[in-house]
Amino acid sequence: MDRKQANLIRHVAWSPDGTRLVGVGDDNHVYLWDAKVGTLLLQLAGHHRIVTSVAWSLDGTWLVSGSGCNDSAEIFVWDAHSGERVQALVGHPGAITALTWGPSGDLVVSGGTDGRLRWWEVHSGESLQEQEAHQGMVQSLKVSPDGSMLASCGDDGVIAFWDMHSGEALRRLRRDRPYERLTITGIRGLTQAQLASFRALGAVEKERA
Repeated sequence: MDRKQANLIRHVAWSPDGTRLVGVGDDNHVYLWDAKVGTLLLQLAGHHRIVTSVAWSLDGTWLVSGSGCNDSAEIFVWDAHSGERVQALVGHPGAITALTWGPSGDLVVSGGTDGRLRWWEVHSGESLQEQEAHQGMVQSLKVSPDGSMLASCGDDGVIAFWDMHSGEALRRLRRDRPYERLTITGIRGLTQAQLASFRALGAVEKERA
């Protein structure tokens, strides 16, 4: 690339046609490059905090970028050709940790440090709904190839499936934890804190008959 950045790059994403690359990081800017020759095409300014996530619309027309800290976040929608900021999605608390577009380009889903997902209508900028998704922050969001489902993962080790349009929770996947399904009913000599730790790692207590 013909422009060097001394600041940390936190997220990159290819355009759907593979011709452009977008990168965001600690200097509060969004950078758009020609992926073949390395020319910097656009430098998008407007964020006031570290930019942590960026995503392309499926047709490559729009970009959405997210930033923030513990008290508030910024989500901006950009024209990927002109660099014009066309919308601000307002009302997300905390920092943005993941973003993705709906298949038709009229929805954006955001995930944050509060473990919740939020669906946004792009043209109006309105928040349509939110769902509690994970304990700890949301780490990643991916839409299924047919556009019908959304998958999210978080600090809790869970992969959750959602209906992309309604936001309905569909199912959850979890790897076995160290004490998954271990029965600790009747075990003596453990403190309440130790019991809580065992339960958090998958142990179960069965009700006595």
